[in-house]
Amino acid sequence: MIKIGGATFGSHETAIEDIVYLQKQGRPLVIVHGGANLVTEWLTRQGISTRFVQGERVTDEATLEVVTAVLAGLANKKIVAAIIAAGGKAVGISGVDGALIEGKIKDKEMGYMGAVVKVNPAPLLALLKSGFVPVVAPVSLHSFNKPEKAPLLLNINGDTVAGEIAAAISAEKLIFLTDVAGIFDQSGKLLSHLSPAEAEALMHSGVASGGMIPKIKASLRALSGAATVCIIDGKQPHALLKEIEEGNYGTTIVEK
Repeated sequence: MIKIGGATFGSHETAIEDIVYLQKQGRPLVIVHGGANLVTEWLTRQGISTRFVQGERVTDEATLEVVTAVLAGLANKKIVAAIIAAGGKAVGISGVDGALIEGKIKDKEMGYMGAVVKVNPAPLLALLKSGFVPVVAPVSLHSFNKPEKAPLLLNINGDTVAGEIAAAISAEKLIFLTDVAGIFDQSGKLLSHLSPAEAEALMHSGVASGGMIPKIKASLRALSGAATVCIIDGKQPHALLKEIEEGNYGTTIVEK
């Protein structure tokens, strides 16, 4: 299970090569992607202001439309196209497709930012069985406690979706490809191994903040079904392959 952060895609990015290599080795892979920077860029073009609370975007209806177009459309298809062009087999879907991710409004103050209520993994399992890598955009289905006339779609944080899917399918490992080396302590030292309790403490103390908060929350959720969670620098050449083949490449969260 791999979560690709939008910031990790650059001119020297090798994650796609690694994904295709691993697929050809017969490893079943599920990818969830973000794209916050791309969404912000498109919102700016539309003259729509945006703000984040604890690493999650406040989402009004206009923002939701751009999020859906950019994540389920442009960002998703770019990743799928890159995998196919590199010789892999991939299908792009969103949390809406096959009711993969069903959610509810997380907090009225956050607008249409959602929380996951239910994961229906059947679409993923069908694609994996057919030899495809599912590439999942985190736009999801507004199924629960939906106010009258509210949109049928929800913006759910990609890290959150990755953690919930990893738990639902009992993934062997969840790897976050980010634009940082991992989780750092108060003095700026990289922490190579953390227990769930230690990771939670870093979050509550404020040492881990911003976009790392949803990653840690997702990691703790994933560990209810997955064996290990790793947060690594996806901008480093072949970081994904190195983590899978060698390990100890960023921060690993695992029961000690």
